[in-house]
Formats: sequence, C-alpha cells, structure tokens
Amino acid sequence: MGQEESRNEEMDLAQIQELCIIFMKECPSGALHLHEFKRIFGVASSSAEESLYIETIFHSFDTNKDNTLDFLEYVAALHLILGGNLEDRLKWSFKMYDKDGNGKLDRQEVKRIIRIIHKIKLRTSDVSMTPSEICDRIFELVDQNNDGQITLSEFMEGAQKDEWVMNLLKLDFNATGWVIQNCGKLP
Repeated sequence: MGQEESRNEEMDLAQIQELCIIFMKECPSGALHLHEFKRIFGVASSSAEESLYIETIFHSFDTNKDNTLDFLEYVAALHLILGGNLEDRLKWSFKMYDKDGNGKLDRQEVKRIIRIIHKIKLRTSDVSMTPSEICDRIFELVDQNNDGQITLSEFMEGAQKDEWVMNLLKLDFNATGWVIQNCGKLP
C-alpha cells in the first residue's frame, strides 16, 4: 500500500513538473497573463461562459492583483487544483464567489457564479431549478443567521452538512482531469 501511494505521489509530481516546464516555456518572463492562461487551458474565445469562468479562476489565483500569475501563484494554483484538500478547495471556492473581497457573500455574488455554473455544468444535468431558485435554496440552507450574507464559516459548515450544497459550492469541475487534458493541447 505504501508503494502504491508513493507511485501516485510520483505521478502527481511528474504531472506538476510537466506543467511547470510548460509554464517556463510559455512564460519565460515568469509572468502568465490571462490570454496565455486561457490558451493553456484550451478555453475557446467563442464560449462566453467558459471565458468568464476561467477569468474568475485566474483572478482568484492572482493574489497580488497585478493581472499576471507569477511562478509561485501558478504553483499554488496547481497544488490546489491537483491535490488540495476539501477545506482548501472550499476556501478557494468562497474566494471565487466573493467578487468584492469583503469576506461575505451576498445574493448577487452567489447568483453570478451560479449562472456560470448553470450554463457550463448544470445544462447537461437533471437539475430543473433556475439560477435564482438555486441561489435562494443555498441561502436558505447556508445563511444561518438570515442576514442575507454568507460568511466563510457559514459557507464551510453549509457545504459540509449538505451534499447538494457541497456539489454547487465547491466548484469542482474535475479540474485535475481538465488541467492535464488541456495542457497537452499546446502547440
């Protein structure tokens, strides 16, 4: 069992090393810009939903807000996408929802991400709710003090106690598979 775990870790390290080589090849300056990020991950400019989603992801990893990802931000993003634990992924998801960065989610922020998810992910599922109905249900289940805002602790607790909420809030789109698949599409 220990050897099997070690092999899985080695595979993950090999994948991360490959992605780092791609970063250095694509960004010899050490700065990854949004248009390069979109190209690396195979986001077509014709898809407004995917484009908005990838922009949101990009900005969530741009911790110093300079509109580029440096190598450390890139590695942190890869670590989260390829091996982050549930708590880290939920904190990242909260950050993606929290557009104004005030540490609380209002209905507009939640509805914005739900609309994107609805167009990308839910259109192929059996969910019959509208983005507004989904947002209302999330607030009903997660906003414990009914103040119209969701704090990080409410977000974390709500996601962990309700599977439906978890599936929507953690923004898990099989990112590992997507990263590995799309990084191979570079010219």
